[in-house]
Amino acid sequence: MKRYCLVGTGWRGMFSYATPIVREYADVATLLAVCDINPKRAAYLNEYLHTNIPVYTDFDQMLSDHRPDTVIVTTKDCAHEQYIVKALEAGCDVITEKPMTIDDEMCANIIETERRTGRKVTVTFNCRFMPFYVKLKEVVASSAVGDVLSVHYEWLLDTSHGADYFRRWHSIRANSGSLLIHKATHHFDLVNWIIDDEPVKVNAFGTRRFYGDNRRPHGERCLTCPYKKTCEFYFDIDKEEQGMLVPVYKNVEDVDGYIRDRCLFSDVIDIEDSVSLNVKYKKGAVMSYSLTAHSPYECMKLVINGTKGRLEGDTAFGKETLKLYDREGQCINYDRTHVRQLPGGHGGSDPALRDNLFRGYTDDPLHQMADTRAGAMSIGIGIAANKSMKEDRAVYLSEFLGKYYPEIIPQK
Repeated sequence: MKRYCLVGTGWRGMFSYATPIVREYADVATLLAVCDINPKRAAYLNEYLHTNIPVYTDFDQMLSDHRPDTVIVTTKDCAHEQYIVKALEAGCDVITEKPMTIDDEMCANIIETERRTGRKVTVTFNCRFMPFYVKLKEVVASSAVGDVLSVHYEWLLDTSHGADYFRRWHSIRANSGSLLIHKATHHFDLVNWIIDDEPVKVNAFGTRRFYGDNRRPHGERCLTCPYKKTCEFYFDIDKEEQGMLVPVYKNVEDVDGYIRDRCLFSDVIDIEDSVSLNVKYKKGAVMSYSLTAHSPYECMKLVINGTKGRLEGDTAFGKETLKLYDREGQCINYDRTHVRQLPGGHGGSDPALRDNLFRGYTDDPLHQMADTRAGAMSIGIGIAANKSMKEDRAVYLSEFLGKYYPEIIPQK
């Protein structure tokens, strides 16, 4: 029986970890205590689960009182590092939500502490368990495309999903490191994992021309906005997510001031809503990547060009298509119309990930479980991209990761 403590009782912490541990994994896991800077939010967890789990605002005290085997970190991205490091130093292993952290100094501190303490950090990249990306990984691993030469990758977020990042704490760079860290960590990890390579150099451009910057008359939040009857982006917090945003956020905002339905055109927003970057990989492949957070529709488009052919993946309008073209012009069309959708969050990937986390499955032929190195390589692209935009230059990951992973230092 593994013993867990959790820090961060927001949406992800409560419904992706605390609730499943109590309701689905009680035979192998026990949740000893939870911690949150907002005690009212943490207390709601017990109300929702009908439990009496100890609630803390002092993380150190929670560790001292309960001495868990593993700490689960689901706080704001900027706070991951402090809790990961404290947990490791207390002799605990760590399961952390992506991204592992948001900048190079925090990343270095996590790596150094993990190596010094001998404990283990697991980064939860649930996209590695989505059937579509598993199939992409299997096709590339089979050598069907040969050696990977280049990758073209486009990710489109619509003005429901994409816009929501700009309502929340994610839209402030100091909290999230920008979408290049918080959101794109999934995307970068997928490519690193699928092509089995590591990035060495990044050049990036970004802009914000859709959200923020007081682009239209607005109120502080949707709930009290005088323009809500005419605004196409009006967000009714009382009705969203089956009403669960009310007890988890709205009803406790008096404690910490966090407003879950802040206006999309607030002047506090300081992250990009459109980014474009190029990445060079250790084995020689290059990637062009773009992220748009204000698209009319949602879609992922991924193309992998290799010495033997071209693999094209597309998820437009909820329809998964996957095609492999060989050098003779022939096309294998992988039929995705009858893929069984598993229950649970993110197309069943969350339950699959949790099974591996809490039931301790050891068979991992596709290397879906991610460690500190995978976490560092993923955010490494985002960190380098942020540096590239700020300093107007190409950035080598070896500038901040070479000390720990000398293999990514480019060969002259």
